[in-house]
Amino acid sequence: MPSYSIGQAAELLAVSPETVRRWADGGHLAMDRGGSGNRVIDGVGLAAFATERAAGLHPVPGEVLTSVRNSFAGIITAVKADDVVAQVEIQSGPHRLVSLISRESVDELGLEVGVMATARVKSTHVHIDRPGSRG
Repeated sequence: MPSYSIGQAAELLAVSPETVRRWADGGHLAMDRGGSGNRVIDGVGLAAFATERAAGLHPVPGEVLTSVRNSFAGIITAVKADDVVAQVEIQSGPHRLVSLISRESVDELGLEVGVMATARVKSTHVHIDRPGSRG
């Protein structure tokens, strides 16, 4: 079973090591002492904590009924458009999403830099990489 150092957990959660220590000291994240005496976080516990923490991090404003489960509410940071197509960038927390949509859609939705928008992702192909792993 994998375990993670405070620094590794902080990087995975996109927070500072001090924040991870505060969560552990506050009883929100379980830590143990590893063989060398350093504090370590169990991988399963870290995964559960990350899942709980992610709930509500990128809330989608208003009630929208949809089958898409991957929604990223954020702010539009760039729009590059020509006569037919547009590239729209949204910053949702630490995530930068880029989408190519029609120029007509940009105009109809009033998409411009500074406007809040939600990117919804639904795909039949998702690629997952793991550092250092071999198939």
